[in-house]
Amino acid sequence: MAKRLVAEEPQKYEGVTFPRDEWELLGLFRGDPTPQPPPPGGEGGKASEGVAALHAGVTESSSGGLSPPSEEGVAGGTLGPPSRTAKGAGGLGSPRSAPLYVVVEKILGDGEALPPEWVCDGTVGYEFAVATNGLFVDPAGEAPLTAAYQTFTGRDEPFHAVAHDGKLQILNSSLASELWALSHQLDRIARLDRRSRDFTLNGVRRALREVIACFPVYRSYVNGGASPTDKAAVGRAVHWARKRNPTLGKPLFDFIRDTVLLKDSPSGPATEDYRALQRRFAGKFQQVTAPVTAKGVEDTALYVYNRLVSLNEVGGEPGRFGWPADRVHKFLAERGAAQPGGLSPLSTHDTKRGEDVRARLNVLSELPHEWADAVARWSALNRRHKTPNADADTAPDANEEWLIYQTLVGVWPEARGESGKGGEGAGEKREVGAPGDPPADPPAPGEDLVARIQAYMKKALCEAKVHSSWINPDGEYEAAVAEFVRKVLDAAESAEFLTDLGRFVERVAFFGRINAIAQTVIRCTVPGVPDTYQGTEAWDLSLVDPDNRRPVEYASRAAWLAELDGRAGAERGPCRVALELSKHLADPRAKLYATSRALRCRKEHAALFAGGEYVPLSATGARADNLFGFARVRGDEAAVVAVPRLVTKLVPDGARPPLGRKVWGDTAVSLPAGVPHGTYRNALTGERVELSDAAAPAAELFGVFPAAILVRAESAT
Repeated sequence: MAKRLVAEEPQKYEGVTFPRDEWELLGLFRGDPTPQPPPPGGEGGKASEGVAALHAGVTESSSGGLSPPSEEGVAGGTLGPPSRTAKGAGGLGSPRSAPLYVVVEKILGDGEALPPEWVCDGTVGYEFAVATNGLFVDPAGEAPLTAAYQTFTGRDEPFHAVAHDGKLQILNSSLASELWALSHQLDRIARLDRRSRDFTLNGVRRALREVIACFPVYRSYVNGGASPTDKAAVGRAVHWARKRNPTLGKPLFDFIRDTVLLKDSPSGPATEDYRALQRRFAGKFQQVTAPVTAKGVEDTALYVYNRLVSLNEVGGEPGRFGWPADRVHKFLAERGAAQPGGLSPLSTHDTKRGEDVRARLNVLSELPHEWADAVARWSALNRRHKTPNADADTAPDANEEWLIYQTLVGVWPEARGESGKGGEGAGEKREVGAPGDPPADPPAPGEDLVARIQAYMKKALCEAKVHSSWINPDGEYEAAVAEFVRKVLDAAESAEFLTDLGRFVERVAFFGRINAIAQTVIRCTVPGVPDTYQGTEAWDLSLVDPDNRRPVEYASRAAWLAELDGRAGAERGPCRVALELSKHLADPRAKLYATSRALRCRKEHAALFAGGEYVPLSATGARADNLFGFARVRGDEAAVVAVPRLVTKLVPDGARPPLGRKVWGDTAVSLPAGVPHGTYRNALTGERVELSDAAAPAAELFGVFPAAILVRAESAT
């Protein structure tokens, strides 16, 4: 797999090798050796991340491409958010004379596509993580879980309203000066035409603030002209802004739309001076909408709207409760056609929760009534630990308490070796095939876990900006929440709560691990380049940064992998190891085994997985909705991949993994036209399966391990 080039500052580059004589322009581009620092903001609000051509000198000097790589080769690069310049990613349209793997840190909004004219291999994959996660959220749980959230917290605002308010909050505070500057620019343009000169500066500012708050994506890319995508985004923003502020009048909003899209003035064809002012305004407008979205949604709304926090991810839409399988198939097929080289991550440095935490919390969508009952019990038990507060009934308030319980369920180390990247439990493991299940009573939470939850809640409070913030912290409120966390995690004070929590987590974690293995197999086999974030090869229950940047215990992982490889090398070894791990999925080697086998399969059939067609598979039978399958086809080469989903419906008691005929019954998968028949070998178990016109029983696909990667034997290398 290609390495990622990451630069914390424009001057620093890691993970890529160039010949020494090519280290010009701070080691990357030829030409101007002193590029200017980037402007503040950016698509994710982080101006110092990535590598970007930030001004014309750099863009022009890099348009001829990079010199040939050294013997070690150029492994790849990540271009930082293209929103850092007024023109955006204009430099991406330049031809490249040397091969270089380039992905862009572009956060695609709901329904937004990567501009086809950008010369790159794809994005860093935020949209992939969102789509894959949505597959394991049960839409049937939306109504009861929403009702429980609203009853417990008293909050009934839809997410789009919370996001809108978050953007307004940023525009009225940390980015108020940018709004004022933009308003004055627009006011000067308005005064140049008799049909717009009567607009007041205050009216312009109010309307402009609303348009930015209603902007549906991070930014547009108007650069000498507006694409249909730009026109649609600006049109939607103006439409909803006018709906929210009808007293400001249609002409004012039309004027803003026309100015951003570089249309002629109301009185006729624009002069060159008028057009130049429009271009300057449009460029500045594009630089403002992105950080407003980043700060108002990522760093505000996603910490306020806590209905089901596994949906609260960068580029996500928490108002959409899960993705139906057909929509995921459509997304993956389109991604394979448009950006087969885009990264396919499940966790990144920016994700709000690690992939295994999300996989576990997604189970709550399948158990909404059990979750609601549990929260009611826990709140009653822990009411005495709350602190009366002048600004709220108690600290924490009900919305924060709901978040705390989800956080505890997500990261609770229900089994050894499951706690995180390293340190506690990372070097421990259950013996493969050891008798017995994890204990019902959880281990007493250690100081490290208490400190992690306290640190997370401090960040959540300051990002939400309801009772505290980074700029105006309320130390007393933060201390009260930290004390609540300490007390509820103190076995001497909250033994009944901890026992109840442990039993609930034991049930949820079982299903969450199956979700996690399924999404791992998907990540490694669909179109795109699998991107494994540090430490997530094994179970990793990390939260947002800095929690997800803790040191990784690689020595243990290396030892586990060596042991697995040794055992799998024996006769029928893969089948035996897979079956034993299926019985003890809490073992950290269960995920490591699935990850390593899937990636090695992909390496052995690189052309198939890199460029093969993505073909959705349909299932029949009573459990058809619980099976997600697809094929990758390239001529006579083929692979068939199948994973379970919404597993609580398959094994409600959680007493056994979803394997065999008792679970799957008559459910089967059929091969559509174009997928070659023949003998297929399961890369995870070593089993051989004949696939033809006859439907393949799910009981055979999932007879040993709760996932299947079948590669046509004739394709073997």
